[in-house]
Amino acid sequence: MKADIRVALVGNPNTGKSTLFNVLTGLNQKIGNFPGVTVDKKIGYTQLPDGRNAEIVDLPGTYSLYPKSQDESIVFSVLADRSNPLVPDLVVVILDATNLKRNLLLYTQVADLKIPVIIALNMMDMANKANIAIDIDALAQKLGVPVIPIAARKLDGIDKLKSAISFANKIAPQQDSIDIKSIAPAIVESISTELGIDNPYFALQLAHQHEHLKFLSPEQSDRIEQLEQEHGFHSQKSQGAETVARYAYINDLLYDTVKTPFNANDETFSNKIDRVLTHKVFGFVIFFAILLFMFQAIFSWASYPMDLIESFFIWAQDSLKSVLPSGPLTSLLVDGVVAGLSGVLVFVPQIAILFAFISILEDTGYMSRVTFMMDKVMRKVGLNGKSVVPLIGGFACAVPSIMSTRTIENWKDRMITIMVTPLVACSARLPVYTLLIALIVPDTAVWGIFSMQGLALTAMYVFSLLSAIIVAWVFKFILKARERGYFIMELPVYRMPRWNNVIFSMYDRSKSFVLQAGKVIIAVSIVLWVLASYGPGDRFENIEKKYHSTAYAFNFTPEEISTMEASEKLENSYAGVLGHFIEPAIRPLGYDWKIGISLITSFAAREVFVGTMATIYSVSGGDGDTASVLEKMRSAKNTETQQPVFTVPVALSLMMFYAFAMQCASTVAVVYRETKNWRWPAVQFAYMTVLAYAISFITYQLLT
Repeated sequence: MKADIRVALVGNPNTGKSTLFNVLTGLNQKIGNFPGVTVDKKIGYTQLPDGRNAEIVDLPGTYSLYPKSQDESIVFSVLADRSNPLVPDLVVVILDATNLKRNLLLYTQVADLKIPVIIALNMMDMANKANIAIDIDALAQKLGVPVIPIAARKLDGIDKLKSAISFANKIAPQQDSIDIKSIAPAIVESISTELGIDNPYFALQLAHQHEHLKFLSPEQSDRIEQLEQEHGFHSQKSQGAETVARYAYINDLLYDTVKTPFNANDETFSNKIDRVLTHKVFGFVIFFAILLFMFQAIFSWASYPMDLIESFFIWAQDSLKSVLPSGPLTSLLVDGVVAGLSGVLVFVPQIAILFAFISILEDTGYMSRVTFMMDKVMRKVGLNGKSVVPLIGGFACAVPSIMSTRTIENWKDRMITIMVTPLVACSARLPVYTLLIALIVPDTAVWGIFSMQGLALTAMYVFSLLSAIIVAWVFKFILKARERGYFIMELPVYRMPRWNNVIFSMYDRSKSFVLQAGKVIIAVSIVLWVLASYGPGDRFENIEKKYHSTAYAFNFTPEEISTMEASEKLENSYAGVLGHFIEPAIRPLGYDWKIGISLITSFAAREVFVGTMATIYSVSGGDGDTASVLEKMRSAKNTETQQPVFTVPVALSLMMFYAFAMQCASTVAVVYRETKNWRWPAVQFAYMTVLAYAISFITYQLLT
């Protein structure tokens, strides 16, 4: 979409910046990467009252233009580099009306870059509720920029903000907040002269950040370094002097424009709740109870839509077989593609419910409390609370969670977090767990409340978190570093979840899962069907002659002959040969050659296990068998013992394997992208595979 104006959203974390971005853009947005780095770039579009289209860029949240992480460094690079393709025509700075003093620090820095600015004074509903009186007109007059009061969650003031964007000045009208030249006059003057810069604050920022700015040439950066040495420039002292001057300006500004009721004995509503939810004992009990409720709901609420999807695919397979002529293409479509997709798509309701719960926990502010509580645990294994955010995010997907480790400044903490995050049970494991749990755990209630299957699923997710913590403790002794990490976090106030945001998040994340998994499953299903439908030499011809003989016609029904022929063909196919080749290695784990094929295909993506089992049992089941994958696996028999294939030891061993194995090509790729070295994903893949094999072996051998 062609845009007439580009608008950047800038603000502190927890000011409602992402909420405003979603309100302005709706579904009309896309996610990519900022040029030259692997930081997520969110861009959306909105139509202004004057008919123009505005491109909205959601910049990473930051407390200051002085970056503490790669995400935060993006903000200054985009705002200051006029050659950057994302340089904005206008900046909307989002301020939390209940915490203006802290938020205004970032605003004064952005304003001093002399970019056209509008202030979106968010959370006005919360400020009014707290009896905080803000003189909007006086604030706008003193700052010299438009100030638009809004409440993004309630959609209040959004139209006025769009109008302000429509009529925004093309030049920066804001007044200077502080005297920049007085902070470091010599270096500011020298850099301005050398590089032809007419903005003193831009020159000062170059002095602070030139080593990390990609838009400067190596020669320019070296020259700035020489100037710093010539003038004895000290970055930390300069930042300190600037911060003191800015807060002096902010205090004077707020004294004239904001009246805040203050009672030292008052306790906020959020603090009262935190006394319980973050309690050192009850806090963890409540967190576990929430997890238990979440996974109980995943099993109980999703059962009806799952049955509908399952019935639809069975009907679709029967209909396609009855309409299409028999032959390899029909078999490829029905037994390959459709069967493979049905194995995973049937679990979409459970995945959607998981994402809905995660979105609610994030939206209410509770997830931040979980991070705060887990900080105490993480410190005992050598990490800090910043590592908790990726680990908790791992419940959804390891890929964005590993990318979020950029906020961890300490190299050792970041590397350990990257190495253990894939151990946390992600949404891709959910179809595998729920399928195997349904095979061995009865669908009965405990104490009339808790589902046995829900309890088993909860146990797997808690087990994954504990496993990650234990492995992190081991890595603490392997990786060596002297630097110390720290954890500073602002707890947002509790709020009711925005249900439209929850629904959008559930839809968007589920769609991404289906599209990403669907591409892999279709590709794997086609390859697997070919491997399972053809075999080396004349094996298939001999099998056909064998089962078409009169001896079988007299002793078995046509349906039985079809099933036996398909089963023997599968065993003698290329897939069967491959499965039998690796069977000696996996037999100690309790797996047969069919499970072995699923293990191999799952190294592309874990959820492919279900699609692979569906394809294998569809191919081996004969022309008339279109039962669900669960029914097929439940009725599967060991050809030697005639006992069920998926016994309790086998299913538990499989769950242990999928709990520990690195079976996600996307995760391997993102670990390489974040570490810039193939050694780390190789080490990660190796240790997780060895761990998966060892734990699965111990589990099976102990239970048999």
